[in-house]
Amino acid sequence: MRMADCDAVVFDYGNTLITFEYPAQALLGTMETMRPLIERALGRPAPSAQQLMDSVLLPLEHGLSSIGEDEVDYISYCREGWHRAGLDLDNDVLLQILDAEQRVWDRTLRVIAGVPETLSRLRSLGLKLGLCSNASFPPAMMLRQLEANEIARCMDAVVFSSQIGKRKPSPVIYSTILSKLGVEPSRALFVGDRVREDY
Repeated sequence: MRMADCDAVVFDYGNTLITFEYPAQALLGTMETMRPLIERALGRPAPSAQQLMDSVLLPLEHGLSSIGEDEVDYISYCREGWHRAGLDLDNDVLLQILDAEQRVWDRTLRVIAGVPETLSRLRSLGLKLGLCSNASFPPAMMLRQLEANEIARCMDAVVFSSQIGKRKPSPVIYSTILSKLGVEPSRALFVGDRVREDY
């Protein structure tokens, strides 16, 4: 495809525009700060930060890899994970914990070298830019992350799976981003890092 044949470029997010490693130590510290909140909610001593990591956070993270095309409701998914660990927390507490977790990710992920310059160059060519990503986390938290790392300002449209309830490779998520961009599929190029989801 030549650029003359293309009106838009749509990008995946993780490992395409940003890079990250699971921030275990930072999340461990966050779990330690969350323990008083958990203790108040439970009315009893909370497990140690390491126990919370091992029995709740890591199983939740691993479980996301087995999701099909139907996106999970992440708060319900979290509640079930905490319940399996014998810790029943209400939605307000779960949201506070999730927000603290996500702020760790906000601080630790990195925009891949050359991405800002590439996005700027594509925009200078008159191309529309979109972001289309599987992300189970609440959309407001994901959009906050995009604002913080300045990718949001480069995009004409953004779609996360948590916004529409469908994950790549469902055609629904692709048609949604193309509709937001106002571009026909034959006039768009998709850039990603995973064969099943992106190609």
